[in-house]
Parts: sequence; structure tokens; C-alpha cells
Amino acid sequence: MTVPEEGRPLAGVLWMVATGLLFVGVTAAVKHAAGRLPAAEAAFLRYALGLVFLLPMLGSLRRNRPRRRDLGVYALRGGVHSAGVILWFFAMTRLPIAEVTAMNYLAPIYVTLGAALLLGERLALRRLLAIGVAFLGALVILRPGFRDVSAGHLAMLGTALAFAASYLMAKTLSGRAEPAMVVAMLSTWVTVGLAPVALSVWIAPTAAEVLWLLAVAAMATGAHYTMTLAFRAAPVTVTQPVTFLQLIWATILGWWAFGERPDAFVLGGGAAILGAVSFIAWREAQLRRRGALSPPPAPAAREG
Repeated sequence: MTVPEEGRPLAGVLWMVATGLLFVGVTAAVKHAAGRLPAAEAAFLRYALGLVFLLPMLGSLRRNRPRRRDLGVYALRGGVHSAGVILWFFAMTRLPIAEVTAMNYLAPIYVTLGAALLLGERLALRRLLAIGVAFLGALVILRPGFRDVSAGHLAMLGTALAFAASYLMAKTLSGRAEPAMVVAMLSTWVTVGLAPVALSVWIAPTAAEVLWLLAVAAMATGAHYTMTLAFRAAPVTVTQPVTFLQLIWATILGWWAFGERPDAFVLGGGAAILGAVSFIAWREAQLRRRGALSPPPAPAAREG
């Protein structure tokens, strides 16, 4: 007897735990290895090295070539995602790991707003209230007027916007193309988009930096794969709250490995944002059971 899709909640939770550990590993590796390199160069090397992980998809890609009408969307998504990746690498070298992780949770909120403004999806009062809670959480983290809002914070706000726009474009493409094609085109276009910016600020990377960024590419690829397995095994309403563990792990790792003291405001603000995201995901799941077709919001934005 086969287990139906989304009928294995424990497996979904465990896959999402693995996803969170891998993404925290990505963040820590970038913080450790990419501080000397310009953000654009570090991002380019991560994606260029990551192209090797597309090799198993070549057979599928040959059989399913991109449609001509989608080429412009792929290119636009690659450009927007490239900007988000550069901003993420920039922020990662200037902010504590926990702060970057907490602000990552804003992306699904932007996705919800974008779906209402651009795709015509209805934005009910409960979702508006959840969005308001999320933005209050962001204010708790940033605390404007009580401390300086740094370039790293502004970069993370831009990162979340860019990744949200990328997700919305992926949503339109996913109905017309195979998932492997959507992933491969993103990786290819981001590499192409980052190349000229990286070359303009290029400094020779060390062998150790290249190896660390290869590890980043491997962990990011693995994280996206385990996240897909989590969503296949259990509903997003089950897996989404598990992502809060990333903030706990990021705080512990930042304290232990980089001497970053835990910040109660970051933890509290991150919890508020993730609570809002989880509520929206739960509400969307209820609507889908009643016949609505809109998917839950995207998981928290990450590099890659």
C-alpha cells in the first residue's frame, strides 16, 4: 500500500528539519568564507560552481526545451534573483546570522501582497492583520530611531523583495514548464546575470574560498531538494512552523562560532513574522479544502 502525497507528517517535519540545518549551514559558510570577496563575486562563484549539480537534469532538459514565450520571463526572473543574491551576500557579511535568518521570513509576506496586487488574489481581513503583525515584527528587529538601520538591514529588505518577485514569476512559469526547467533556467540566468558585475570587482579567490563556496552550492542544492521532499510528504501548514527552528539554530551558531550575542528583539520579531506566515499558510490550506486554488505562501526566502 502506497502512502499518499502529504500523508506523512512526521517525514515532512524531519525533511524540513534537515532543510533548516542545511540552510543555516549555507549562511554560516558564507559568513566564514565570503567576507573578503566582493558580494557579487562570491554570489557568482556560488552559482557558477553550483551548475555542476544540474548535470543529472540534462536528459530531462533536452526533452523539455523552454518555450519561446517564456524566455523573457526566465531572463527577467534571473535578473531580479541576481540582485537579491548580491544583496543577500552583502547583508550576510555585515549582520549577525540570527538577524539575517529572521528577516528572511519577510519574503512570504511580500509574496502574499504581490499575489493580491499583481495576480488578482483576494486579500481578506485576517490575512491583512497577519501581514500587519509581520511588519510589526520587522520593526521590532530593525528598531528604527532606537539604533542605526545599517546598509545590511536595507540589503535584507531588498533581498526579501527580490526573492518574493522571483517566486511570483516562478509561480506563473510552473504552470507551463517542468520543475527541472524552472530550476535550471534560474541557475543559468543568475550565473549569466552575476558574471559582468562580478568581473567588474573581481579579486583572485583563494583555493579555500572556492572550496567553501562549492560547499555552499552543495548545501543550498541539498536544502532545496529536502524542502521539496518535505512539501511532498506533508502540508505546508505542518512544515512551515518547523522553519522557526532555523532562527534558534542560527542564534546558537552565531553565538558559538562568531561571538554574536543573542538578541531578544531579533528572536521576538522573528517569531512574530513567522507566526504571521504560518497563520497565512494555515488559512490558505483551509481555503484550498473548500475549493480555492491559491497555493500557500512561499517558504521563507533564502539564498539560491
